[in-house]
Amino acid sequence: MGLGIIGWIIIGGLAGWVASKIMNTDAQQGIILNIVVGIIGGLLGGWLLGLFGMDMAGAGVIASFLTALLGAVILLFIVKAVTKRA
Repeated sequence: MGLGIIGWIIIGGLAGWVASKIMNTDAQQGIILNIVVGIIGGLLGGWLLGLFGMDMAGAGVIASFLTALLGAVILLFIVKAVTKRA
């Protein structure tokens, strides 16, 4: 059973918010950006874990959240690294 679009938005928002707390960017982001970061992070995290042979499809809500969190932290790290040099 899939989460549906609302489930992905909720998981993405939570993952983006937690990642922004970890990376200390929460003051710069609003709820919409947290959701976007979390959803893109989920795609990035899933892709990266796929490179290591891990298939996260259908692994459950907790695994989806952790995958999105991993990807969101990596995404925010990259964004911080690029914007500090520019």
